[in-house]
Amino acid sequence: MKKYILSIIFTLILGAVYAQRGGERYDPEKLKAAKVAYITTRLDLNSSQAEKFWPIYNEFSDSREIMIREMAELNNRRDQQLSEEEARVRIAKKFEIQQKLIIEEKSFVDKVSKVISYNQIFLLNGLSRDFARHIYQRERKDLP
Repeated sequence: MKKYILSIIFTLILGAVYAQRGGERYDPEKLKAAKVAYITTRLDLNSSQAEKFWPIYNEFSDSREIMIREMAELNNRRDQQLSEEEARVRIAKKFEIQQKLIIEEKSFVDKVSKVISYNQIFLLNGLSRDFARHIYQRERKDLP
């Protein structure tokens, strides 16, 4: 019953994500709420787990997003004419960020394993991509 109700909530929120707001294609707050509902449903989190899980996940996700953006800036293709030294520095910085990402993920798993099972952690690994894919597919269906 809980799963059924969460699925309905997820569907309603996802539908609301596409409501036009100030010319934007989607509402970021509603998109985030839809992602929370999607992951909560797929992991089958109870309320106690969800209450502890989401602050840990959000902190990890925010930190990870910042590091991924830093790596994207390092790979900026507009700077194709780099000196050897600049290219070496950028590659070294990229490896440094990748190491930080691994350390952050290990820390996240250590923290979140006290809240959810390792099976749930394993499932979580692909859920963000699945959600993004779901949004992308829905977006493509809505295009003329």
